[in-house]
Amino acid sequence: MARLVIIAEKSKTITKLSSALAQKDYNCLVIPYEISIIEKIVKEQPDLILLEINKRLVNSGIQRLIQSIREDRLLPIITLITMEIITPTDWFLDVDDFIVSPYAISELELRIQRILRENNTINITDIFKYKDLVIDSSKCEVTIEGNVVKLTFKEYELLKFLALGKGHVYTRETLLNKVWGYDYYGGDRTVDVHIRRLRSKIEIPNHTFIETVRNIGYRFLKD
Repeated sequence: MARLVIIAEKSKTITKLSSALAQKDYNCLVIPYEISIIEKIVKEQPDLILLEINKRLVNSGIQRLIQSIREDRLLPIITLITMEIITPTDWFLDVDDFIVSPYAISELELRIQRILRENNTINITDIFKYKDLVIDSSKCEVTIEGNVVKLTFKEYELLKFLALGKGHVYTRETLLNKVWGYDYYGGDRTVDVHIRRLRSKIEIPNHTFIETVRNIGYRFLKD
């Protein structure tokens, strides 16, 4: 049984959501914003986070909260948002998927299933090595020169996918489909932002792993 944590303000909508997911055999815990969120997450060890965000909350340290959630584990996160906060073209949160309210529980469940399935099925050999880069899929851990690199869940999945196809050029559209999923609502900027952040974390001086192929996409360097 998958364990879900819903971070949200108390409301009838969230109570209804929790009950509906519980009826579909998910183990659900609702954590209100007022309490120690990170402490509860560490204690519960969930498989996925549902994070409710409204206009009032979007500018109140949500990105810092997301980063804190993922410091201990590469937890996938789906945000439950209102249409008013995705109108600005520069809106961006480092999450794995989002769904706009009002939404159908059946659609949200499909998104949850897809992410949990991908988390278990995007495979690479247990230990992948390229120069000083090591990906240990059994620990969901990446190291450079023996030092652990803290990646978000989606950065880690993106790196694994590129490494598995070492030398192959992937278009942005392909990366969106394979790493985020066919039903993900996003564009080229989503891929570019994640690639840029990933590079900033793994490409220290004299270490280049991901190459931009002009007008096409990206590839993991081949020997």
